[in-house]
Amino acid sequence: MPHRSFLAEVRDAVTPRATLLIVGVIALQLLFIASYVGALHDPKPKDVPFGLVAPQAAADQALTRLERLPGSPLDPRALPDEATARTQLTHRDIDAALIIDPGGSTDTLLVASGGGRVLSTTLTTLVTTLEKSERRTIRTIDVIPSAPHDPNGLSSFYLVIGWCVGGYLGAAALAISAGAKPSSPTRAAIRLAVMALVALTGGLGGALITGPVLDALPGSTAALWGLGTLIIFAVGAATLALQGVFGTIGIGLVILLVVILGNPSAGGALPPPLLPPFWKAIGPALPPGAGTWSTRSIAYFGNNAMTTSLLVLAAWAVAGTAITMAAATLRRRANTPRTP
Repeated sequence: MPHRSFLAEVRDAVTPRATLLIVGVIALQLLFIASYVGALHDPKPKDVPFGLVAPQAAADQALTRLERLPGSPLDPRALPDEATARTQLTHRDIDAALIIDPGGSTDTLLVASGGGRVLSTTLTTLVTTLEKSERRTIRTIDVIPSAPHDPNGLSSFYLVIGWCVGGYLGAAALAISAGAKPSSPTRAAIRLAVMALVALTGGLGGALITGPVLDALPGSTAALWGLGTLIIFAVGAATLALQGVFGTIGIGLVILLVVILGNPSAGGALPPPLLPPFWKAIGPALPPGAGTWSTRSIAYFGNNAMTTSLLVLAAWAVAGTAITMAAATLRRRANTPRTP
């Protein structure tokens, strides 16, 4: 057997395709670091929806003071009374509200840690500092507290991450077992049907684990099951679609969209008002962000303010299904021999 040079061995071991895949892995790794650190390294409140309840004369002065805070941390709006403030907190129209007592020196701050304890703590610190500068004190009331077994309000985020993982790993498993690109529309439809079964099973399992089993999240188990099914299928269908168009590279694209961009912008570790502008803007349009918002709405906010997020998830599911079927149809036509 003739002796082969080391360089020849390297060329055989590391093919051009393998080289491209390794370069892609390195790129995803660096993007992962940049996205997570960029999103989470320096949380600052920006334009947080904030209610203010006070007599007219005091309200005008207080609104001006809040609007002129350095860095614009709050987006204040005057509210007629405490009941309205509590209603808007429940409907997720505002994240906190300050109730000024003109006859005393102690005001009341309403927060909702169920929407993220980091945000409620940040707002409490901000308002406390502001009140001290006015020689006033503050009493904080957590109107919608996080559950006892969900002290930091993160269980909803971790649940959604698990559902998303189930979606893209389920689709990836189908690709590994039978090829990334289905050979026909029938095969594509079968894969979508399998993803629907995976979604139903995974959605129920996640809802049961975080609800009745661990008691981590309140809210309707049935509603969480439905939401989990939608999230898993949306991510799975999107993965099948990208695989159908780009082949194995589609899995990397899903990781880019869902893991690298989606998770840090989801509002889990840091609620949206604390995220930098780029991540705050893209989060609601990606499955982890839409899913986390909806899960918290089910668990803590009486199913309020979910329409937009559910439409986003439905759009991912419908688009993924349509592209998967269209790609398979075009591939079959391209591979069908033309009769003379």
